[in-house]
Amino acid sequence: MTTLATRPDLAPAPSTPGPSRPPGRVRIHRALVRATVTLIVVAQVYPLVWIFISSVRTPQDFAGGDPFAIPTDITFDNYARAFDVGNLGLNMVNSLVVTLGSSALIVLLGMMAAFALQVLGFRFSGLVRGMFLMGIIVPVQIALVPLFIDYSRIGLLDTYASMIIPLAGFSLPMAIYLFSSFYEYIPRETYEAASLDGAGPYRIFAQITLPLSLNTIVTVVMVNSIFIWNDFIFANTFVLSDDLKTVPLGLQNYIGAMGNVDWTATFAAVCVSITPLLLIFLVLNKAMIQGLESGATKG
Repeated sequence: MTTLATRPDLAPAPSTPGPSRPPGRVRIHRALVRATVTLIVVAQVYPLVWIFISSVRTPQDFAGGDPFAIPTDITFDNYARAFDVGNLGLNMVNSLVVTLGSSALIVLLGMMAAFALQVLGFRFSGLVRGMFLMGIIVPVQIALVPLFIDYSRIGLLDTYASMIIPLAGFSLPMAIYLFSSFYEYIPRETYEAASLDGAGPYRIFAQITLPLSLNTIVTVVMVNSIFIWNDFIFANTFVLSDDLKTVPLGLQNYIGAMGNVDWTATFAAVCVSITPLLLIFLVLNKAMIQGLESGATKG
């Protein structure tokens, strides 16, 4: 007698389990994470939106109404006044020169120092690396007076170099640390094979280390450009003329007599000054992700 147990074709099909639902604790955790991320995004985006809205309000509307309300009249004259009164265009050019010059020095010197310490190696290289890293904990304020005295003696006051040199110097320890950490993941066999082919240290640095370091270069430039563009302490100490004022110093030009501030023009100037930072962040953020992926594949 044939039964269902001996007839596979008549046996009931096994039941497929339905989609598993996460337990209640996991759902609560996800909801808390989403709520936290939403609050962080709102806290980061709201000031930018408020500054832009305030920059298109009329001075009378901003002074007489609620500064957090939706503007009744929209005007773009504040942007024209920001460039005319505050000399914003020249300030942005000065900030661009200082940022590019400092970033170039940081990347060049940081890469070469990390290559010598991590790849080439020499006696007491660990001690030298530790001395560089100690520079991270040194506050910039203790160097203002000695640098001012030295600059006044050698004629570097009120120059681009007076801002570029200290900005690059105080950013070098972190750059050396980032480059050294990345060089640890490059296989030593790569350098040994290049040496057997007759490549010297300069060729190895230019043809092997430099192309593989693009992700770290982007990271270093991204981090330091934001702080250099917003630097106030070095520019305020070493710049004496209006022709070399950077954006943070230029914003002081909107303070009139008796402390009166042209707030709407100030907000317009802030919107214009932070636009390059936002563009750099968006562009270099994608480049950094691509660089990390290519670096991981090559390494």
